[in-house]
Amino acid sequence: MTNLKEIRDKINDLDKEMLDLFTKRMKLSKEVIEYKMKNNLPILDSEREKEVIDKNLSNLKNKDLEKYYLEFITNLMNISKEYQSYLKERSE
Repeated sequence: MTNLKEIRDKINDLDKEMLDLFTKRMKLSKEVIEYKMKNNLPILDSEREKEVIDKNLSNLKNKDLEKYYLEFITNLMNISKEYQSYLKERSE
């Protein structure tokens, strides 16, 4: 049987991986806003957000997590838009 420390160690490892992935995603968000600024596009693209949510929810195997994943991905996209707004304001 796994003890609590082992479980927490695994969570810590996953948190590190998630941090790395988050950093990579935000780097790509920066590239997105750079493109959008050059092409005079708005930060918000509701159609793209819906596409991301729908695609990821369809890939979710454990449907008990759907509500929580929806909150997670929505928050992640909101953070990305906030970061893009910050970068856009900073460049003006």
